[in-house]
Amino acid sequence: MFQVEILHADGGGKLVNVPDDCMVGSKTSNDIWLDSWRVAKEHARLIRTPSGVLVEDLGSYIGTSVNGVRIVSQHGPLAPGDIVAIGPYKLQVPEQPLAAQAVQAAAPHSRSSSAPARNQRATAEIHASRLAAEHAQHAVQQAAAGDDAGADAAAASAAEGYPLILAPRARQQLEFEWRRRLHTILLETMDLRRHDVSKMSDEQLRSETQRYIADIMREQRAAIPSELDDALLAKQVLDEAVGLGPLEELLADASVTEIMVNQFDKIYIERSGRLEKHPLTFTSDRAVLGVIERIVAPLGRRIDESSPMVDARLKDGSRVNAIIPPLALKGPALTIRKFARYKMTAADLVALGAMSEAMADFLELCVASRKNIVVSGGTGSGKTTLLNILSNFIPAGERIITVEDAAELQLHHEHWISLESRPANVEGKGAVAIRELVKNTLRMRPDRIVVGECRGGEALDMLQAMNTGHDGSLTTLHANSPRDALARLETMVLMAGMELPLSAIRDQVASAIQLIVQQTRFACGTRLVTSITEVTGMESGKFQMQEIFRFVSRGYAGAAGDTAIQGYFSGCGMVPSFYEALHAAGAALDMNIFKEGASS
Repeated sequence: MFQVEILHADGGGKLVNVPDDCMVGSKTSNDIWLDSWRVAKEHARLIRTPSGVLVEDLGSYIGTSVNGVRIVSQHGPLAPGDIVAIGPYKLQVPEQPLAAQAVQAAAPHSRSSSAPARNQRATAEIHASRLAAEHAQHAVQQAAAGDDAGADAAAASAAEGYPLILAPRARQQLEFEWRRRLHTILLETMDLRRHDVSKMSDEQLRSETQRYIADIMREQRAAIPSELDDALLAKQVLDEAVGLGPLEELLADASVTEIMVNQFDKIYIERSGRLEKHPLTFTSDRAVLGVIERIVAPLGRRIDESSPMVDARLKDGSRVNAIIPPLALKGPALTIRKFARYKMTAADLVALGAMSEAMADFLELCVASRKNIVVSGGTGSGKTTLLNILSNFIPAGERIITVEDAAELQLHHEHWISLESRPANVEGKGAVAIRELVKNTLRMRPDRIVVGECRGGEALDMLQAMNTGHDGSLTTLHANSPRDALARLETMVLMAGMELPLSAIRDQVASAIQLIVQQTRFACGTRLVTSITEVTGMESGKFQMQEIFRFVSRGYAGAAGDTAIQGYFSGCGMVPSFYEALHAAGAALDMNIFKEGASS
């Protein structure tokens, strides 16, 4: 923490305590809130370093000035008398607290002018400053609690520089600073030795980097604070240099289903359907870019200013999306949809309460009897997981061809071919879209075609395949309800550019699709199959549909912050129109599952 004095245009002012990394702007969530139309939402940033406080302009239109001179990007360290102008406000950073000055003055200084000595001296100053700040904070807490003796003891230990157990947040900040410091030294060391890492294998690169980190930590041993775990620090630096940094442990955690890097210092995860912030961070934008490049390079894909977006996947099949500046204004952003190591089955969904046993049996019968099924739902609702489960209902021995943007489906069939689309190369050539792959599957003698997701013109080719003898095909699409799914299919067919009349498109859709399975993700994070609907045909230009099963909601229940959706699964009292044909073919059918309340 450090202090900033805020001066208003009317002459008034106030002194505030802010964190070492302080955001300034007109957004109320900033550490310093400046309420003016001349101030951007996130206008500037104040960063406390061992040498002083730096001010960074975040690209605002009006800009940030220091002593009347507009800064280009970053300025500092600020002197005690410097005035930072942001809109109608003026900010000033007074001298640091006396406790910190006393500890820094008492810190030993080496007479040597060598780089290692300077590094150790700077590190000692960082450590002493942080210890003093912790002691001062502890003294304030003791005084607030009425413990005068404890406050006096804490103040005395701050003045004398005695060690104090760091609070978790202080330890995290200290660990972050040392990770960044060691990572910078490592990059400089490898650059000076001019290693061509592109010609090294993963094992060689990891081994060589590990050796460099060990040498660097030996040189810095006297300066590294004793509170930090050397082995853990070395592992974190190694992971960030040649691995996926703080993402490594998240990828190994089976309870984490999604990883979202908003900025290098802001990582969020999804666990049990809920979002939460992860305490570890990257050390810089450069480190995030390095991780993105390590992910996409083995796949023959690229990401740079001319191609700032990319879809890729990890070795385990996890889906990756990355976007970098100039499109991502706050730095590289990375999203990873983790690939489940355990392949879920319909029995698992029933056990989790995502569907009823009657619904699972009905869907298995529909897949086995070659009904064309669309899985519909919102982002993150579990469409791909359900599609994978339905695909594994296909009888063994049938020839299956799957088409996806990023290969995720894992089938247990021996007669299975997996196709994946390809983006354009550096010259803008060589792209192979899903639509081209769907067309090609028709020449590969498929029994079943499974399209990972319909997003555009491939919907027309998928419908044509379903209408020309390729029954039992499966796909997913984004929609909020079964009727919305049919409307979206119409729109995607129009995107194919064939200029078909709407009536012809609807006839194609109605004759091709037999069932729509609606998957929903609720606000509490629960994912459920909320509807199974049959498409029965067309009448007066409108789709005719009948719901077979539904989830009946009873609202949310539970303590604040831990609510969960309540309800039950029920039949709708409607028997599918194709059941007569199945009964005539000798299939064993249980008609009782369609009764209202029967599948609850």
